[in-house]
Amino acid sequence: MKNRMAQEFRRESEPLRLNKYLSEAGVCSRREADKLITAGRVTVDGHPAEIGMKVWPEQVVRVGKQVVSRQEELVVLAVNKPVGIVCTEERRERNSIIRFLNYPVRITYVGRLDKDSRGLLLMTNNGDIINKIMRAGNRHEKEYKVTVDKEVTPGFLTQMAEGVPILETVTRPCKVRKIGKYTFSIILTQGLNRQIRRMCEALGYRVKDLVRTRILNIELGTLKEGEIRRLTDAELDLLYEQIQGSSNLPVQESF
Repeated sequence: MKNRMAQEFRRESEPLRLNKYLSEAGVCSRREADKLITAGRVTVDGHPAEIGMKVWPEQVVRVGKQVVSRQEELVVLAVNKPVGIVCTEERRERNSIIRFLNYPVRITYVGRLDKDSRGLLLMTNNGDIINKIMRAGNRHEKEYKVTVDKEVTPGFLTQMAEGVPILETVTRPCKVRKIGKYTFSIILTQGLNRQIRRMCEALGYRVKDLVRTRILNIELGTLKEGEIRRLTDAELDLLYEQIQGSSNLPVQESF
């Protein structure tokens, strides 16, 4: 894993294409950055920017009158979290996701997966991305594959989709689809504490396996358990477009 992470870690001293620089600074997607450059709204060291140009870390980039600073290299990783790894920054936790990854840049998780769950976890050093994805009011999708101890019935699927009373509230309506006799997929736009497990328990079912397979446009795909990868530029662009306009006020996470 160390060799894999070393390959993922790019030195900040290298020049970067301007549209990617603006994207990694959290301004917009590369596509939108090119539009800003074409419109003459971007300058580098006081001179009008050009499509395709590269910039060095020490150069001054402005969008309008605002200086844009990419203070640190943007890191957004997809991780296939194994069962038993805990989403916490508590240093005393030996099985924490931070210890497990031991990544050379300080990163944290975008939405917890509980210790008994596995699958897709996003890790980043960008707080704006974390807040925009995780605020329940932004209604961003997260998809899961769930295996339970009893046969999945039409009535169960209907109740799960319409909302289940848990934690002194009723869960938000969601999309649920049967996959197999004991397996279903569910797409949530909120993140109550151990929500899927509590929903199933309220309906007399017990979760035997829970895998997160998607967050917005980011898919778990063929990523092997315990492995990590950087998001592609195309994935980041679409992610930025999907969270554009989302509130980025700090969240009180309840996963």
